[in-house]
Amino acid sequence: MLRSTRKLSLTAAGDRHLQVWREVMARLREIEPTTRATSLQGAIVLTAPELLGRIEVMPILESFLADHPRVSARIMLLNRQVNLIGEGVDVAVRLAPLADSALTAVRVGEIRTLLCASPEYLARAGSPERLGDLHDHDCIGLNDEGDAELWTFGGETRPGGRTRAVRVQSRVSVNNAMAAIDYALRGGGLIQARSYQVAAHIAAGKLVRLLRDHEAPPVPVHVVFPGNRARNQAVRGFIDHLTPRLRKALRALDSDANVVD
Repeated sequence: MLRSTRKLSLTAAGDRHLQVWREVMARLREIEPTTRATSLQGAIVLTAPELLGRIEVMPILESFLADHPRVSARIMLLNRQVNLIGEGVDVAVRLAPLADSALTAVRVGEIRTLLCASPEYLARAGSPERLGDLHDHDCIGLNDEGDAELWTFGGETRPGGRTRAVRVQSRVSVNNAMAAIDYALRGGGLIQARSYQVAAHIAAGKLVRLLRDHEAPPVPVHVVFPGNRARNQAVRGFIDHLTPRLRKALRALDSDANVVD
């Protein structure tokens, strides 16, 4: 280094060393994200509703595991609310309004309940124009306890976001959502289903969305976890991976089902 009474300056050799170290630091910055990504290790326990988990959450989990080969996961796809702390679960995707609790929750979107039927059924039976018309249609129920059930509606006729339960007679009742949707696709009748269950079929023209003005208010979707679990790097990494991707997937569902007019 050269020194004068007014300033300091590098010698030619010092300048060469500086350029070398700048290149080294730039390379380190380039590889640092990869190093952090592959350093995650541990186990994650995840729960989600059965079909939402299968259709939307599992592909996101699979991409995370592909990026982090030292992380393992146990997945519980259940149509019930799991006690995260009592059952040792790290992360849950919940499809419902949340009660006050000590859990941390991040809202990632919302899901609608849609009334649908196949074009073949509507060509044969006509389209319902009001809720009272449901009594004249073949309805596909999702229960194994009887031939009638309550379908929830709302919309413009129910101000303030209030809902209305309509009792429908089920010509066919099924205890599995995918089987009920398959029957609707084959022209079996009207079905009420979550948007994530039927959005692709609506986009493909295999199902038609009906009575939009009477749809119930959407249900929020949250990623939920005990705050202390997020201190685990693998769990924290998965939450950071899941949240933006699930939010994007739920927005895409709205587009596929033509939910946003």
